[in-house]
Amino acid sequence: MKKGSIVTLEMEKFADRGKSLTKLDGYVVFVAGAVPGDTVKARVFKKRKKFAEATLLEVVTPSPLRTEAKCAYFLTCGGCKWQHVNYESQLEAKTQSVRDAFEHHGGFDSVQVENTLGTDNTYYYRNKMEFSFSSGRWLTPTEISSDEKFDTSFALGLHVPGNWAKVLDLSECHLQSELSAELVNAVRTLSLENGWKPWDTRRHVGYLRHLVIRQSTKMPEMMVNLVTSYVDTERMALFAEFLQAQFPQVTTLVNTINSTQAQTAFGEEAHVIFGSGVVHDKIGDCTFEIASNAFFQTNTVQAQVLYEVALEYAELKPTDLVYDLYCGAGTISCFIAPHVKQVVGVELINEAVKNARRNAKANGIENVTFVTGDMMRLFNAAFVKKHGRPDVLIVDPPRAGMHPKVVDQIRELAPDRFVYISCNPMTQARDLALLSDIYKIDKIQPVDLFPHTHHIESVARLKKK
Repeated sequence: MKKGSIVTLEMEKFADRGKSLTKLDGYVVFVAGAVPGDTVKARVFKKRKKFAEATLLEVVTPSPLRTEAKCAYFLTCGGCKWQHVNYESQLEAKTQSVRDAFEHHGGFDSVQVENTLGTDNTYYYRNKMEFSFSSGRWLTPTEISSDEKFDTSFALGLHVPGNWAKVLDLSECHLQSELSAELVNAVRTLSLENGWKPWDTRRHVGYLRHLVIRQSTKMPEMMVNLVTSYVDTERMALFAEFLQAQFPQVTTLVNTINSTQAQTAFGEEAHVIFGSGVVHDKIGDCTFEIASNAFFQTNTVQAQVLYEVALEYAELKPTDLVYDLYCGAGTISCFIAPHVKQVVGVELINEAVKNARRNAKANGIENVTFVTGDMMRLFNAAFVKKHGRPDVLIVDPPRAGMHPKVVDQIRELAPDRFVYISCNPMTQARDLALLSDIYKIDKIQPVDLFPHTHHIESVARLKKK
């Protein structure tokens, strides 16, 4: 097999990052867009010692796991990788991915992984979408093969996978809502009509950077956050007038200023143009305030399912002291607070802690304490002496998992009940392997918050040996 060669493959199983794999004469080949059970023709574009990657050219014989993709940009856009896979098969693949992570990355022989909890809402489930403006528009294969001429100096949509300089100019997206897609198209038209220039990632010039839309699932509230490279009061006044006239569903407008070279929707300052500058949403009985830069689970409905699993796994008692590490805006802390004596939440980002305190106050929750600090330095014996030894530990770290020093402190504390929530089963398995001499994994429950993607949330219940 050589780079550039065309091969016929019978795909065997799902692989990491939404790809599928097979073996050709014992050599592993990954193909994005293929499905286990497919017979495909593919062109090899990367060849390494132990594996190759190939581009899908043709599905010769389709797999019974296949279904029709809903979006016209599927396979070009990186937002959804699995629209062509029926949903039940997606759930089975995610269950297996968690099982594989614990076997191959954690070294566990037999872990009880429950069937992934799915959702009825496989489209239009996100409460937040972050669209990018770019002076470099990426054309789809369909656009390239057409006779139409396109202006490639302006795009508003999502980045092409692996290319932060190029953006697909999206006229449809099925991740947030139909209203969200209408808003994106209208903002594009307004920007072009007024000559507003998109950000150029190479020259670092241009006004428009990101369009962030937050839409409450449980309340009639919607936020538009226009991220620009500088303040322009005349343009923002025009933009506000446009939204209030054309999209009365928008309840607040924020203008975030990012004058740096960093390709991020966060900035040095945020100006509320109209409305409160926040939206609210509910998980369980709690109402949460969500600012423009705050973290909030992007699938509100499934976040409640996730938290209910954590609640069940923690086996909480009215006398319990709970530590909620990496607590973010305090959503889990507030959710479990009515069931225990006290919750102590710890979070690195100060703005998130301020948000958490406001959320607790707004919900009349008084038995929570939120502490700002770096977990690696803060979570030590002095912290435990001040706040008390926990009966229950709940952790929900970022994708990178926990720092070894935090793992060591958990070893020192060794509470009887320990629940580990993760958006990355590989790092979850790695961390729990370091604690396997004192904790046994009772069971793991995957929860699907991101249909049509390979991403999965995993909740592990640990029992002290």
